[in-house]
Amino acid sequence: MTEPSAEREPLRPLAVPMRRIVEWGLAAWAVALVLTLLVPSLHTGERSWWPRCAAAGLVLGVIGYAYLRRGRGNAAGAG
Repeated sequence: MTEPSAEREPLRPLAVPMRRIVEWGLAAWAVALVLTLLVPSLHTGERSWWPRCAAAGLVLGVIGYAYLRRGRGNAAGAG
């Protein structure tokens, strides 16, 4: 009887469009920031921190996007 692992091909990583995912995330944070600033009930009282959260998401997303654009955020050189 042969071992099942000997017959299978090795797993290869999937090609994931990380830059596109980060772009969609940045767009979502931008929409969240605009909405929290335009709708008064979303940035008053106990929700006063919501616009800052969206702004932080944008800033961190831009940092991540810059990291990916420089080529460090992919697994091309791994292995």
